[in-house]
Amino acid sequence: MPSLCRSCLTLFDAGGRCPACRSPRVLAHPELHDLSIAHMDCDAFYASVEKRDNPDLRDRPVIVGGGTRGVVATCCYIARISGVRSAMPMFQALRLCPEAVVVKPRFDVYVEVSRAIRAMMEDLTPAIQPLSLDEAFMDLSGTARLHGAPPALLMARLVRRMEEELGISGSVGLSHNKFLAKIASDLDKPRGFSIIGRAETEAFLTAQPVKIIWGVGTATQAALEGVGIRTIADLKRWDRRDLGARFGSMGDRLWHLARGIDTRPVAPDRAVKSISKETTFNENTADPDILDGHLWRLAVQVADRAKAKDLAGRTVVLKLKRADFGLVTRRHALGEATQSADRIYREGRRLLDAAGHVGSVRLIGIGIADLGAGDQADLSTDLLDPDARLRRAAERATDSIRAKFGTDAIIRGRALR
Repeated sequence: MPSLCRSCLTLFDAGGRCPACRSPRVLAHPELHDLSIAHMDCDAFYASVEKRDNPDLRDRPVIVGGGTRGVVATCCYIARISGVRSAMPMFQALRLCPEAVVVKPRFDVYVEVSRAIRAMMEDLTPAIQPLSLDEAFMDLSGTARLHGAPPALLMARLVRRMEEELGISGSVGLSHNKFLAKIASDLDKPRGFSIIGRAETEAFLTAQPVKIIWGVGTATQAALEGVGIRTIADLKRWDRRDLGARFGSMGDRLWHLARGIDTRPVAPDRAVKSISKETTFNENTADPDILDGHLWRLAVQVADRAKAKDLAGRTVVLKLKRADFGLVTRRHALGEATQSADRIYREGRRLLDAAGHVGSVRLIGIGIADLGAGDQADLSTDLLDPDARLRRAAERATDSIRAKFGTDAIIRGRALR
């Protein structure tokens, strides 16, 4: 059977220990040389970066996230043993793991590491579809002749290089489509490498719960269970037409995925649809000065990301989450696209004022949507706001100073609220 030693990267033709180094870390599969769709997911990415940069944290449970009223961005595997999970409210995470070290996110560092990983991927194939900073699909079809190695070996080399050069580990899933590759990458974390071949697809899926399907969240799972669908075997008993009638386009998608059918290509040019930032408060607040200060800081972050991606948005979106968890969303279409922090803030402030009395809020967010090219941003002069041109010039000067001396080199007084 085709086999790959993950320790010394030797390919050989029989299972068991590696004949070259005697390592038991051997990946053996009949379709090892035939599969080319991969999903690579870094292991507890933010927490791994924090542990890499602070060795004192290596053997301690680490949670990356906000204050007691925030949520967990990610956590290390030691914290996961106690039941901590991403997106969990911070108070609940600390109740489960009171000895955890809480670290504030350093997104600029995570972005830098992510770019280094992306460069390593690009050495293998141009067909890369990032899903986030720490995971991506890769289509390695046709790369064996170029690199003189099958995709499985290329992916093993990739994760080894990540560990050696960046100190970050990752898990790989390899299959014949994106749906199964993503499932495979979760089967053996951390530092895992799993394969789902064509021949075993049906047998593998039949025994799985429906929640293993990418996109089936809590609400969809509850709706499926409401009609007796708990496993993929249950799902396969439904006629395609009946699933469509009951669940619409999602029903048709479920019918295909339950049979391991996924024809979506790895799409490296997938467009960014929106750019947004939000913050969750340690305590609920209705204080207009506090909300205004956060709105400005978030607008600056959105503008920075838009400028970095050379994008601009024609719609500004405000998001508020009330103390009772009710969500308030307001949006306003602009006459022209913008990537200006000043414009995003001012439109967001108008939306906040127009929202009226919503009571105390636990979260505020601002963003831009309907994105286009950055060279079309802020071209016209606002006759009703003659100072807008001066503010935009000041913002450009501020951007230059921050780029040269750091993001905290110069700040607006409003940001201190």
